[in-house]
Amino acid sequence: MRRFISLLLLCCASISAQAASHYAYLNAAGKYPVGFQLIKQYDYSRSSLPLIDSDTGKPRQGEWARAMQTLVWYPANGSGKSMTYADYLGTAFTRTDFSLSDAQVAQKTARLINQSGKALTPAQRQAEADSPVWARRDAAPAAGPFPLVVYAPGAGGPAHENAELCEYLASQGYVVIASASVDGQGRGMKANLEGAEAQAADIAFLIGYAHSLPQVDMGRIAVAGFSWGGLANVLAAARDQRIRALVSLDGSMRGFPEYINGGKDAAKYVTPERVNVPLLYLSARPRTIEQLEGSYDVSFSFINAMKYSDVYYYILHPMAHTNFSTSQIRFSGDDDFDEYSREEIVQAHNWASRYTLEFLNAYLKGDAGGRAFLAARPVRNGVPSHMISADIRMAEQALKVPEATGR
Repeated sequence: MRRFISLLLLCCASISAQAASHYAYLNAAGKYPVGFQLIKQYDYSRSSLPLIDSDTGKPRQGEWARAMQTLVWYPANGSGKSMTYADYLGTAFTRTDFSLSDAQVAQKTARLINQSGKALTPAQRQAEADSPVWARRDAAPAAGPFPLVVYAPGAGGPAHENAELCEYLASQGYVVIASASVDGQGRGMKANLEGAEAQAADIAFLIGYAHSLPQVDMGRIAVAGFSWGGLANVLAAARDQRIRALVSLDGSMRGFPEYINGGKDAAKYVTPERVNVPLLYLSARPRTIEQLEGSYDVSFSFINAMKYSDVYYYILHPMAHTNFSTSQIRFSGDDDFDEYSREEIVQAHNWASRYTLEFLNAYLKGDAGGRAFLAARPVRNGVPSHMISADIRMAEQALKVPEATGR
């Protein structure tokens, strides 16, 4: 009998382990419960799709304006409906089609979860979708004002690709808003300047939308971006002095220097003088010289040119580029992390979130503790040895900028 009970407990433990989420919230939540809202709106100043259907040659039917479905995470009062990760997955299906019913979204989400794949079984994908998240749907907002963070996804990425980071920041007293990464025609992002400028225009639209949110302090705005979003936010900052800080999660400002180096293919308005805000750059583990040769242009670094900005550059050595997206971590197999374990990747991502918080606290809230955290050696902050290395450069020259004003 004792042996049977032991076997039963072992079996239950195994089932529990299989059902556990592949991403763990390792950082403590802040003092605020997290609210979430899904806003379906249009940018009527831009069209989203070609006005003529290429298949029929006839004018397209329906709304022509650019769909700007917006995900909003915010400090709340604890009410609202509990959510699972499946709720985030479902938002991808209404990204451009606002006509879908809740039942249709649920059906499409179920098909997505149950599709076969090499990385995870349908049962594992279902367990991931069923895992609870911090946010509560339509919770009553806490009284502000709170700083604003706009999140810009990687190329073609969904707005929820780093939902856990957005929740974490909201729990700490930030309003975070995001929309999907799509090109100027409302399709998957194209890696060209037109695509980057389309996403930068989306960032500008979201900042404009934030004016309607009573919680938001419009004098304290940052833009965080992963991959391609970490190029689009640079373009946005060059055109909007309301943006007071940038966070780049292995952003493409390094991988596509031709768009910001002042050359023939570059956006000429992007200069270090116009992007004179503090930057937090969280980098994946570096490539070798052999990997760089012939594949990357290393003749120019916009980061090195940012002499008017405080620049905090941290290398997270366990992380590959795609690991900065929690949606990628959740739905990858255990063998997809090279020589590192999933646990090490999850831990590193949580540290990336913590550094993001401390940077925003330092530069949007004027928090001395945040500045001290950034300046300290990573191991002094509790980071495991050899996980993070730092390169911190304070602004070489001061550039006068107008004082930010709120509403």
